[in-house]
Amino acid sequence: MKKILAVLLMSVMVMSLASCGKSSSGTAQAGVLVMATNAEFPPYEYHEGGDIVGIDAEIAAAIAEKMGCTLEIEDIAFDSIIAEVDSSKADMGMAGMTVTEDRKQSVDFSVTYAVARQVVIVKEGGDIASIDDLAGRKIGVQQGTTGDIYASDDYGDDNVERYSKGMEAVQALAQGKIDAVIIDNEPAKVFVSENEGLIILDEAYADEEYAIAVRKGNTELLNAINEALDELKKDGTIDEIVDRYISAN
Repeated sequence: MKKILAVLLMSVMVMSLASCGKSSSGTAQAGVLVMATNAEFPPYEYHEGGDIVGIDAEIAAAIAEKMGCTLEIEDIAFDSIIAEVDSSKADMGMAGMTVTEDRKQSVDFSVTYAVARQVVIVKEGGDIASIDDLAGRKIGVQQGTTGDIYASDDYGDDNVERYSKGMEAVQALAQGKIDAVIIDNEPAKVFVSENEGLIILDEAYADEEYAIAVRKGNTELLNAINEALDELKKDGTIDEIVDRYISAN
């Protein structure tokens, strides 16, 4: 497991330390906010040199600053994030994570900080022109994501190929191993721009909301995150962060 120190914030306020570290969330070091993510999801989180950057990384850094914490980012498999939070190995999970009833059984979620949609990537000029054409096709997804959940529910496990990274599913599509990929819209735009001959269907597959996962019952940390998110929404910080990444795509 790779642990990267994403940002060191200088103003550590005594009153806000209760929202970070062992006193509220079980991490070993007071004043540290540990974020579990899967940095294979541009523009929300991805590697740039030795750093993890993206929308979620910047929002998490802004939350940590509001709370007077040092932020650390752990890059792990997407389907391990909830377990990492549930076991208190991480304070929060933030990875373009959609709120679902199933996930709410294991963790609590913050207020929504972004809206997104699931889309379908196919080969340009192929015979899949709409979502109605997906029946009976081999569909690629990133394991544990809502794309995985939706595709399995709609088309059955036999028609779903699971990959540890979204890019691996897209590469399989480009190589003709599968017929389509269901994935979030913003990463889809990045992947399509990097792989000639692929397109995104015009019709959205599903609309959803992103939120931050915290250990179930950890109301102190959840309230602190929600308070920070509310301030960051009101002062325009979140919009500014999102616009820096998405407006360029």
